[in-house]
Amino acid sequence: MNLFATCARGLEPILAAELAGIGATQVEPGRGGVSFAGTVETVYRANLGLRTAVRVLRPIKEAEVPDTDALYEFVRSIKWFDLMTADHTLAVDCNVRDSGITHSQYAARRVKDGICDQFRDRTGRRPSVDTDRPMIGLNLHIHRDHAVLSLDSCWDSLHKRGYRPIQTRAPLNEALAAGLLLHLGYDGTAPLVDLMCGSGTFLVEGCWIGMNRPPGLTRKWFSFFGWTDFDAGAWARVRDEARAGVRAKPPFPPRGSDVRLDAVEFGLANTKAAGVGHLVKVEKMELREARPLPGEPPGLIVLNPPYGERLGEEEELIPLYRRIGAAVGEFWPGWRLAVFTSNDRLAKQVKLPLLRQTPFFNGSLACKLWEFGG
Repeated sequence: MNLFATCARGLEPILAAELAGIGATQVEPGRGGVSFAGTVETVYRANLGLRTAVRVLRPIKEAEVPDTDALYEFVRSIKWFDLMTADHTLAVDCNVRDSGITHSQYAARRVKDGICDQFRDRTGRRPSVDTDRPMIGLNLHIHRDHAVLSLDSCWDSLHKRGYRPIQTRAPLNEALAAGLLLHLGYDGTAPLVDLMCGSGTFLVEGCWIGMNRPPGLTRKWFSFFGWTDFDAGAWARVRDEARAGVRAKPPFPPRGSDVRLDAVEFGLANTKAAGVGHLVKVEKMELREARPLPGEPPGLIVLNPPYGERLGEEEELIPLYRRIGAAVGEFWPGWRLAVFTSNDRLAKQVKLPLLRQTPFFNGSLACKLWEFGG
């Protein structure tokens, strides 16, 4: 079957490599996602193990839809009895861009109407809607009047790992954090330190990478459970194989620190919720107080400092970025430093040898990952 996994812009090559690693074929990176082919087991492995994906979609049909009437007829043309029954619950998620159809909620309603009317006309019954846990989750994407309607295999975004119920200001998306680590070549075989750890996202994702722990392993529900071709035996095999491959601990458990006590408390709570609180160390510490452990080989320091988006904040943050560079240069010889920020001027204040910079997006915000030699 043909499939499509969505991701944050900039992560497409990393997601493509992940998909190849789980046995997907015909892997083709695009804009905001990667198309690929596979079986239902590929769908299960993708939902369970992809670290950088947001959704895994199974396209049903596509067509030109200049208005909502055309959209309704397009939906009515699909043989929904091959995909669901009147006893299934459904929900529709829609995103629209640069099209004659401008209201995503109304477009989603027209999709629902087209499906329900088809069932009513044939059986006298119609499926009900469940927006929390639909048995059939649908994704409608319309760009320049071209619509693609897909089965959504997860419904709840895959970046929601379940360990971060509380968040500090401007949290880093879990899938993006994992993608940045993978881009940096991190595999858990070298130390990982976050000197401004906030809610601990880099630490948790890094620990799971080092443990070979799939991010969806403890998730209780996926939308594909409601598909008519759901294979419970195949799902159990995929899940059991994933569990068997998890290591008890990474070679170098990540550790973090932060000058703010509330951030440290959030980080501790989240690492505990992720099941790695006994492995990951989080301490309250000023930037220049942190040091490598005795006998520890050089590794990776990764930071997501404030970007200075509000008026006047940039000038206030210049000393912070300079302290970052000075502390790493003085106390962490041989270590790589990665700084994720949207502000080029601030990144240049680190003043360490620049290895490379790579563009990514944090939501709609254009950012770069700056890599420095310590």
